[in-house]
Amino acid sequence: MIAPPRGALANRRVLVAEDEYFIARDIARALHALGAEVVGPVPTLDEVQALLATGERLDAAILDINLNGEMVFPIMEALTAREIPVVFATGYDRTTVPAQYEDIPRWQKPFDPRAVVKALPDLVRDL
Repeated sequence: MIAPPRGALANRRVLVAEDEYFIARDIARALHALGAEVVGPVPTLDEVQALLATGERLDAAILDINLNGEMVFPIMEALTAREIPVVFATGYDRTTVPAQYEDIPRWQKPFDPRAVVKALPDLVRDL
């Protein structure tokens, strides 16, 4: 028998959109340690859009701002409409983020994936 997940993100489905394999892997490990179910990681904007089109339940998302040369801002409308909390994990500075998304927590690369993941429980607490 498998024990139910425990932790601050138990039973939460978190999308990881990151195109750098080792960063994606480290974020996924940190999420699993807090009990989350990782959706992805997905390395391209097209894959994120396809995943969102399925209507699959997501409780939060960690997004790299640039996925293989494409900015993720076109998917933000869909995430916002579904009230999915987002954390940006990026090498880009704050000036790259459009004004309507400037309040979204942003973690500057290089970062400790565990620190990024620890920001999520407060975002998804009320879901």
